[in-house]
Formats: sequence, C-alpha cells, structure tokens
Amino acid sequence: MNNGIHFLSGLPRSGSTLLGALLKQNPKLHSGMSSPVGALIGRVQGAMGPRSEFASMIGDKQRRDILQAVFEGFYKDVHGAKTVIDTNRAWCAKLPLIHALYPDAKMIVCVRDLVWIVDSFERVLRKNALGVSKMFQQKDALTVHTRVNSLASPGGTVGFAWNATQEAFYGEFSDKLILVDYEALCREPQRTMELIYAKLGLEPFEHDFENVVYSEGDSFDADLGVPGLHTVGRKVRFSERPTILPPELYERFSGRNFWRRPGGNPRGVEVILPSVPKDGPRRPMAPNPGMNQGGRMGMGRMRPPAGA
Repeated sequence: MNNGIHFLSGLPRSGSTLLGALLKQNPKLHSGMSSPVGALIGRVQGAMGPRSEFASMIGDKQRRDILQAVFEGFYKDVHGAKTVIDTNRAWCAKLPLIHALYPDAKMIVCVRDLVWIVDSFERVLRKNALGVSKMFQQKDALTVHTRVNSLASPGGTVGFAWNATQEAFYGEFSDKLILVDYEALCREPQRTMELIYAKLGLEPFEHDFENVVYSEGDSFDADLGVPGLHTVGRKVRFSERPTILPPELYERFSGRNFWRRPGGNPRGVEVILPSVPKDGPRRPMAPNPGMNQGGRMGMGRMRPPAGA
C-alpha cells in the first residue's frame, strides 16, 4: 500500500461509523463503514487451506502475496493518493494475519460500555416496529430477552465482537491497538482525534465536529431491515437518556468493561478514555500504559448519546 494502511475494528454501536465519517473528512484518508475486504480475505484463505486439493502447491510466501493482492486490488484506485483505513469487525480476531501482511499497521478499536451497546441495539430496533429485521431468526426476535441473548451469543453480533476485542487486547500483538472509548469520542472529539492522529503518525487535520455528513449506510440498513442502524448525527455530542432494558438485563451487562479495570491492562495497550466523566474527575488522559489504571467509573450512572 503506497501510503500505508491501518484498520478500524472493535465493538458494534461504539462509534466506528462516527469515527469513519470523521476520518472521511480528511482528503488524505480513505475511510468508511465496513468494507468487504475482510470477507474476501477469509474466502481466499479458505481456498488456500488444507481442504483445497491444491494446498500443497501454495507456500507461505505465495499466500502472503495473494492476500496482499486482495488489499492492493480492492484499493487500487485509492492507495496511490490516500492512506487507507479499512473497517471490519473481524479484524480484531485477525491481528496475527495483519501483522504478517502489514507489520507497521495500527488498529483503532472502538469500545463502549457493554450495557449501552445492548441498549442501543434494542432502541434502534424498536424505532422500526413495523418492519422485520434480518438480524434475527423469527424465534430470536420475539422479546427483548431473546433478542439480547441472540446478540450476545458467541456467534452473535455483540458476542463475537466482544470476544474478538478481548483476544486482541490480551494478545501478543496488542501493541498495534489504539482503544477509543465511546464517551471520549463523543465528549472530547477534538482531543480524541488528536491522540489518534499522533499514534498513527498522521499529519494533524482540523475536523468539523459540528457538521458531520454521512449517508453510506442508508441502503445497507434498509436492506437489513433496520433503518437508522448506521445513521450519524450531524453534530458530535454526548447526551443522556435512561435505559430501556429491564433491570435483569441491565445488571447482567453492567460493569464488564475490561479496558477500564484497575490493573486489567497487563500489556499496556493504548486506551483513550474521557478525561472528566460525568460521575467525577479522572486524571488527565494520555496515551500511555498507566492511562486506564485509575479508578473505575460508576457504570450505573453512565448515559450514552441520544440516538446512538
């Protein structure tokens, strides 16, 4: 990739679409919602795997060249002039592959309080009460409990991403990661973007946080039967609202944010946290191993941005 490549991954409903829309404002960057490259890579790997009758004819160097060619071919018209930031929820589970293909690449990982991820999915689904979503089988769409259980299952939209993010966070290539807490992005977008740019080694860029324009996800959301799933508000802001989850579900998913646990970052992963959360001051934010070793936020008092 002539101008480099980085990756954007993490948890759903955690700001990856917003962050992609902001990065898209920079004419030197190519960013957006999830690309098909991750799926293509998976298919190509499978075609070269042990189940293929030709597997013995393909060596590691050829595998590397072929997989890199997928990236090069997909971004042929882009990477000559821009730095590519490819988005896919699966990249967190493929850090060893990314290291093998692009050892200098970094990965931005969007994270958010798990309870508010679940709440956000339920809220957007209820806004489309007249339609039927492809996100669930009929048996899983019956109640908030069945929907949440489906999302949180190991192969579900939330469960898979949660497990993959932990795999990356605690794995041997965690030095590639830049975790971006959703609250930090929404409360302090300027500061958050400056930290991201510095870590990626990119030239600073003046983003417009009052006029975020993004509509790439409209057709995808409509086809999925969940209009508004990837809608981004024009102004970056953090608003508060009460949860719509039953107390049982709220308690089940509260306080599980591993990136905020004191002593829970043994590899010193870069974590961008909000400097002054609503429920009290936190020591100044800085991209260093001790940044997320401080006090834990009161999970029950956190509130997400409206419409998220």
